[in-house]
Amino acid sequence: MLVRPALLPLWPPRSADLFGREGLLVLEVGFGDGRFTAELAKAHPEWLILGAEVSAASVLRAYRRLRREGIGNVRFYHGQGPFALRNLVPPGSLRRVIVNFPDPWPKKRHQRKRLLQEGFFRRLSTRLVEGGDLLLTTDHEEYFRFALEEAERSGLYRVEVKEPPEAHLRTKYALKWKEAGRAFFHAVFTKVAEDPTPWPPTRRYEVAHALLRGELPKELTLAQAPVAIPGGVAVFLELARGEEGLYVLTHVEEEDLTQDLLLEVRRSAHGLYAGVSRFGSPLITEGVKGAVRALVRELERVGLEVVQDHT
Repeated sequence: MLVRPALLPLWPPRSADLFGREGLLVLEVGFGDGRFTAELAKAHPEWLILGAEVSAASVLRAYRRLRREGIGNVRFYHGQGPFALRNLVPPGSLRRVIVNFPDPWPKKRHQRKRLLQEGFFRRLSTRLVEGGDLLLTTDHEEYFRFALEEAERSGLYRVEVKEPPEAHLRTKYALKWKEAGRAFFHAVFTKVAEDPTPWPPTRRYEVAHALLRGELPKELTLAQAPVAIPGGVAVFLELARGEEGLYVLTHVEEEDLTQDLLLEVRRSAHGLYAGVSRFGSPLITEGVKGAVRALVRELERVGLEVVQDHT
């Protein structure tokens, strides 16, 4: 039930590879505790439902719910919805996207973090089938109006404001807000055209490492400050020394993807290895290569010499 993109040989995977069969593909962004997902899956057993959720605790609760109820037509991805849309959904294959009670990011300086912006609607159009749609339900009127304007700006959707379906009001947050007496807003965004700009899957690599000549440094100071990398930033959070070498807990943020991974500097048969530890099966992306490159530059500053560079 859990999708681990790093272990998939092909991006995007075929529905048959992900679900074991073909079928109508639906994406739910932000499934919370999974109660709506479970209800949807049981109501439409012919659908193939892919859920994306950033909260690890919510993923675990939803996973246990589906296991308990014996539901087999759902796959969960722990991460951001746009990443799942880009890398787990083939172009022109998605029948529906469901977004229930997304984070409205109400402060003006945070609005760039909102999901339903013009750029998202444009990219979504490359994954939806002809006539495919996105269903939005929210209690936040300002965000609702914002989403309507962003979709209209794209020129790729027919937008209809409707009463929310009853099933969409049985989510965890809907029940909470209903009890508080809040109003709800619902819209259907139906694809009528497609953005011509290609949106290929995120590029990933086999390796990200360098070999250096010199001794393992006895002292290495890494500033806990953002380092610019291709398409994002990296932060060296913590450095620890072990018997085999140095280990650096590193935070990498790229477009639609955030990873905490372990970099290591250790002795090897060919010199000092500096690169990504396989612990946790991280995705080797351009940003991760950039983080390794930044670490290698720090090692050069303390006197090591690069003899092979695969960053």
